[in-house]
Amino acid sequence: MSIWEYANPKKFMQTSAWALPWVTGLTVLCLGFGLVWGFFFTPDDYKQGSTVKIMFLHVPAAMMAINAWVMMLVTSLIWVIRRHHVSALAAKAAAPVGLTFTLIALATGALWGQPMWGTWWAWDPRLTSFLILALFYLGYIALWNAVENPDTAADLTSVLCVVGSVFALLSRYAVKFWNQGLHQDSTILKVGEKDPLDPAFYQPLVVCIFGFIFLFLALVLLRTRTEIRARRLSALVSRERLA
Repeated sequence: MSIWEYANPKKFMQTSAWALPWVTGLTVLCLGFGLVWGFFFTPDDYKQGSTVKIMFLHVPAAMMAINAWVMMLVTSLIWVIRRHHVSALAAKAAAPVGLTFTLIALATGALWGQPMWGTWWAWDPRLTSFLILALFYLGYIALWNAVENPDTAADLTSVLCVVGSVFALLSRYAVKFWNQGLHQDSTILKVGEKDPLDPAFYQPLVVCIFGFIFLFLALVLLRTRTEIRARRLSALVSRERLA
């Protein structure tokens, strides 16, 4: 069995129909359990108070905003190299989901930043790169809708995706690249180091992160299936017009 078998729309539809209920169930389980645990059964932070609990939405959304673009990059490159339509449609399906995660990260970041920094927004390297990433998502979606020929649209959006990947990378490592700005570096992976995230917050946060991962997979599978059906319907309509 080869992974390229799933580039066949029929094979993808069969496999995704089996996987989607399981992924959806894991999404509900992880998000429900993680958010309830994080919001209601963790203590207030000694400095930030209850506002620290915004992390259970902000951190997973920010992570998935970047990873969604990475997934779009991979599937776009597969389209360019191997011309598999399912990969192009998967990239198209992921864009609105990634944009939503980016907007959630920006909104929750503002809510978290205002009481901590005294401002809703600052031209911090990471915040700025995230804003640019949101604009790339909007441009990607607009380009898909602006080009009538789907193969041409897939080619052009693939190029845009490669360019936008620079900002996806910057948004992840902005704090490391520039030793300035208000946004702190990641503490999720610092268990055992000098300033780790307290286990009382770390454990439910990990559950929430998995919940967002499964949510992303569920939404992309669902939207990709919808895109495949829309492509089939478009082909049928074109045949009827030619008949």
